[in-house]
Amino acid sequence: MEAVLPVPDRIERELELPHPPEKVWNALTTAEGLGSWFGSRADIDDLRPGGTVRVWWHEDGPHTLRIQLVEPPSRFAFTWPIEGLPPSDPRRTRVEFTLRPTPTGTRLTVVEIGFAQLPDHLAGAYEGNVEGWAMELAELVEYLDVSA
Repeated sequence: MEAVLPVPDRIERELELPHPPEKVWNALTTAEGLGSWFGSRADIDDLRPGGTVRVWWHEDGPHTLRIQLVEPPSRFAFTWPIEGLPPSDPRRTRVEFTLRPTPTGTRLTVVEIGFAQLPDHLAGAYEGNVEGWAMELAELVEYLDVSA
């Protein structure tokens, strides 16, 4: 019988962006910015810990994110549901964006944690998010490059 490997708990990506931290921050923490690269539309009810963000991917949504951390313009974090679990399930992953100024712009680190809590039959949610972050972060780069 083949051994089942545990699901990694963490996805981490780092980008070097030729844009100032304030511009990257606005792309992450405004409805206009977030809805331009992370999904197709976003609403932010209150940019503070405990506040909510709703994101739509075209006809799919809203997906509700709960804001955990707001430290302008350097750290922003939220929790969100895990794909495949019912909406009432309390398990979530946490996504944190860290922005650090560099001589040429901003180093953005994105970390999503919490996949180790997944039951074996939902191990594919990890791979889905790995692929999803690759696509979403490419869209963020494109958005930052074309926005004023």
